[in-house]
Amino acid sequence: MTAHKEAIGFIGVGFMGQGMASCILAKGFPLTVMGHRNRKPVEELKAAGAQEARTPRELAEKASIIFLCVTGTPQVEAVINGPDGIAAGAKPGTIIVDCSTSDPGSTVRLAAQLAAIGLHLCDAPLGGTPAQAALGQLSTMIGADREVFARIKPVCDAWAQKVVHLGPVGDGHKMKLLNNFLSMGYGAIYSEALTLAQKIGITPQTFDSVISGGRMDCGFYQTFMQYVLQRDRDAHKFTLSNALKDVRYLEAVANDAGIPNPVGNAVKNVYAQAVAAGKGNDFVPMLSDFVASQSRLSLTDKG
Repeated sequence: MTAHKEAIGFIGVGFMGQGMASCILAKGFPLTVMGHRNRKPVEELKAAGAQEARTPRELAEKASIIFLCVTGTPQVEAVINGPDGIAAGAKPGTIIVDCSTSDPGSTVRLAAQLAAIGLHLCDAPLGGTPAQAALGQLSTMIGADREVFARIKPVCDAWAQKVVHLGPVGDGHKMKLLNNFLSMGYGAIYSEALTLAQKIGITPQTFDSVISGGRMDCGFYQTFMQYVLQRDRDAHKFTLSNALKDVRYLEAVANDAGIPNPVGNAVKNVYAQAVAAGKGNDFVPMLSDFVASQSRLSLTDKG
């Protein structure tokens, strides 16, 4: 049965990628991963049956569908077009699936470049958390030709419970930036609301007793508050530096479209302040601590 499945390559087995790759293996797809500076996920995947490649070119020589789950556009461009990159080793007909949150303009340009040499690029950015990735419960929004989508969907189904085909290449990344504008915007609003609440005598616990289970509750709120209330650092493992990257990409899209985005600009500046203060490696729910500290408050102070 495995012989009838496409050979899969995976580059970027970090917080999200390791869980996704594990799900691909569990569904019986032959899998090759590329070495990572953090050896633990690579060794765990190899123990589960994956092969390892040393370079993107070597990986591309073994795979017909290649998933990328890296930081953003510069990393995607480097792994495709860099020395020993995917483009140098991929066979005609190979599909590259960019699951990163990337600049849609670059995605469209890369797709055109790769099409000229017989390769396909599509975008399939992610919704969800690393815990959901490990369980195969992510969502993905895909920009791809119909034929390409038909080939990648069985593999995406291995790690996603919701797979939406939006339209042509680039649409997935456009929608992902809109999605992250909402989530990062909520993160900034929660942080400011919790800080103001603490200042006027409403503790985070009291705040949560009203919001949780009400109309303003949502999955993002729950993971955000899991850190605020329980100090669980791993509740939402998405760094502030990545959040800032995404809202900056959104700003570029708005500029290109000629659309003002004053709220997006305000959200960007909250994350930019935190990153400039050295908090870039903190996770998004920890923004609440930074915002509170700017007013010399602590959300852990019970008063």
